[in-house]
Amino acid sequence: MPENNAPTPETPRDGVSGSAAQPVTDGGTEVPPSSPERGRRGSSKATDGAPSQILVWLKEVATVVVIAVVLSFLIKTFLFRAFYIPSESMVNTLDVNDRIFVNLLVPEPFALSRGDVVVFRDTQGWLAAAPEKDSGPFTWVQDGLTFVGLLPDSSEQHLVKRVIGLPGDHVICCDAAGKLTINGTSLDETYVNTAEEPQIREFDVVVPEGKVWVMGDNRNHSADSRSHQDVNGGFVDLVDVEGKAAVIAWPLNRISVLDNYPDVFRNVPAGK
Repeated sequence: MPENNAPTPETPRDGVSGSAAQPVTDGGTEVPPSSPERGRRGSSKATDGAPSQILVWLKEVATVVVIAVVLSFLIKTFLFRAFYIPSESMVNTLDVNDRIFVNLLVPEPFALSRGDVVVFRDTQGWLAAAPEKDSGPFTWVQDGLTFVGLLPDSSEQHLVKRVIGLPGDHVICCDAAGKLTINGTSLDETYVNTAEEPQIREFDVVVPEGKVWVMGDNRNHSADSRSHQDVNGGFVDLVDVEGKAAVIAWPLNRISVLDNYPDVFRNVPAGK
């Protein structure tokens, strides 16, 4: 029989035809592979997808921002809150312009301890009336970021001091050695600023239920419980305590955990 020498079509591999030079048809009209018309049609599809990709990206960014704001608000409301330190009353523990995070779980559900540094609302008029803030074009932005917890509270409606006396404690200044005593035990207050010799300001108080006695570490420059005994006996109501200062968060070279010096109060017996 005569040998059939007709070429046999190549079998396609991986779904790709071996005859790659076939023309493309468009509505019955052949369009060669190198035709400019074919190139224009491909690029138009890519261009049409660009706006949708931008919208998807913007939606993702907006979602991340909303989640961050909500989480920050929840943390600020239930766990931690940031505050700005404007005065020198707690030097050297806290410097002017420090930013601190306050643990809102103290004094409830976790109780205060002697030596804790606390932030409390000024409901007793310890501070002079704060001047009204100048309202600028971006004041509302700053207030909003402070409200959700993304900026520290820089208002002048709060104070920061160290808890010295708890309810029932008998606090006296001072013994023969010039030291503070609590329930008859003298204290070696290692947290007090040693740059100046603390001036002796005598007092003798018993802390009532639901209140605490507070003092600044920079004793000669702190208008604390000693200076306000004519108002509420100088005591701070526990309901006014925002929380316990936990860490210095800013500036970076001062980041640290705040100590409540348990060794200073270790031998103090419980109050009556």
